[in-house]
Amino acid sequence: MKIFATYSRRYVRRHFHVFRILKTGLPPCDCDRPLVIYLNHASWWDPLVCLLLTREFFPSRSAFAPIDAAMLARYGFFKHLGFFPVEQESAHGALQFLRSTHAILASSQNAVWLTPQGRFMDVRERPIRMQGGLGALATREPGVAFVPLAIEYTFWTEPRPEILVSFGEPIAPAIEPSRSEGEWTRVFTDALETTQDELAARSCRRDPAEWRTLNRGQSGVNGIYDAWRWLRARMRGEKFTPEHAEEATR
Repeated sequence: MKIFATYSRRYVRRHFHVFRILKTGLPPCDCDRPLVIYLNHASWWDPLVCLLLTREFFPSRSAFAPIDAAMLARYGFFKHLGFFPVEQESAHGALQFLRSTHAILASSQNAVWLTPQGRFMDVRERPIRMQGGLGALATREPGVAFVPLAIEYTFWTEPRPEILVSFGEPIAPAIEPSRSEGEWTRVFTDALETTQDELAARSCRRDPAEWRTLNRGQSGVNGIYDAWRWLRARMRGEKFTPEHAEEATR
């Protein structure tokens, strides 16, 4: 896991400008309950982002996530990264998912990461639609804290995109009114939608002061143009910075 996390951090750095988390959307690191972190499924990059968030904010917890059983049989390496098999779109698969998560969530040092939308969805799509497994899990695991996580991949002012994330407030069924599976699904859907809307609003503001940097990649446009910008800055006696936005605000 440590080796793959190091590789993932470098891989993300090569493809993105900055990985940022909203300062008002930090995770509940002092929670002593098992965690279910559920997120919108924005991109192929989601598992790597979740891995880096695990290493950054939950280093003492073991992380797990469901994956299609056929896919795990094909890529057995994922077993070493905490993925467990679930048969897709079958009653047996649903029961398999509930049994596996029940065993994992028996320990307060474990966290399960879920994408209950079930497929890639545009971050702007409303209303959010979730599969029913998350609500079913809440009725069976009241001692767990369910935490929404919003993710966006967007361009600000640099050639490479930004990764933007924000956690929402944890929801613990044990201290909430009793609800049915469908009611819990609506509660979790509303919480994730609120978290996504806040993330989108802050993204539109593009104010770096509102964010904490988790990983920083390369800046600048390209080698030739940046060399010219560097030379021009030296001739003017100015400090060269490769970020396009910083140069534009001088």
